[in-house]
Amino acid sequence: MTDPLMIGIRFLLFAGPMLVMGLAAFPLYALRRRDREDARIVGGLTTPQPWLCGAGFLASLAGMLVLAASMMGISLSEVDPGMLLTIATETDVGKAWLVRMAALAIALAAALRLDRRPSAAAFALLSAAGTVALASLAWSGHAAAGEGWAGATHRFADALHMIAAAIWIGAIAAFLILLRPAADDARPVRLALAAASLDRFARVGTGCVIVIAATGLINLQMIVGIAQAGRMLPSSYGYLLIAKLALFGAMLALAALNRWRLAPALVTTGGETPERAIRHRLALEAGAAAGILALVALLGVLEP
Repeated sequence: MTDPLMIGIRFLLFAGPMLVMGLAAFPLYALRRRDREDARIVGGLTTPQPWLCGAGFLASLAGMLVLAASMMGISLSEVDPGMLLTIATETDVGKAWLVRMAALAIALAAALRLDRRPSAAAFALLSAAGTVALASLAWSGHAAAGEGWAGATHRFADALHMIAAAIWIGAIAAFLILLRPAADDARPVRLALAAASLDRFARVGTGCVIVIAATGLINLQMIVGIAQAGRMLPSSYGYLLIAKLALFGAMLALAALNRWRLAPALVTTGGETPERAIRHRLALEAGAAAGILALVALLGVLEP
């Protein structure tokens, strides 16, 4: 019973901070100053943030409760504050949890400010807090087992891997929000911004793909060794890893289609057809990203 619960919690732990960080970072590199401070335009990007921060906070708390129960060999109902305090102050995973909870609290404060008055400073603070919360998750998976320079390298690579993924996933969510079919006065502006932002994200997205690929190889080397990777294939871990790579490839293909075919059509011709097509491809890309996060949540509790 604990494993499915932990897998679900891990999914929320990854998804929440990734969306917090990615959605907050998007206006900083994809929108001009006057656009990122226009509540009509960025309202869709800021409204979910307090809820995402709250969900991340609750998921992190639930994760600590499940971890404490597992470490102590007791049921969830038997976990007491003293046990949580001991784990939080005397273990690396507990200290990372404290950092994550503090970062999510700061993120929540920044998100509430953004909801009232959008500004570059608030977006930057929210993005930074989300980054810290996300990076702290490097102490909750296989990277946490490493020691010395090897362990530090693994955790650093793991954190970069998640941050790059968060920027990509956050951009997908942001584009879906900007391209939402809701009829309002700002819709033409949102569509124009989405078209321009797709082009701006191309450079950022390319960097994300490079970082994800490079850090993924580092993580693979640290976990099993690239030379030994073939030995994983007959195992559940190996099959799930292949599925993750297949979904990553699907995301790349969908992103390339949006970048090279649909985005230019939206810029040059406008209209409902390319807009609807991009929304459809983005939804598929988001589904693939969700599948990857589910696999990551599962892989983290399996032995390679």
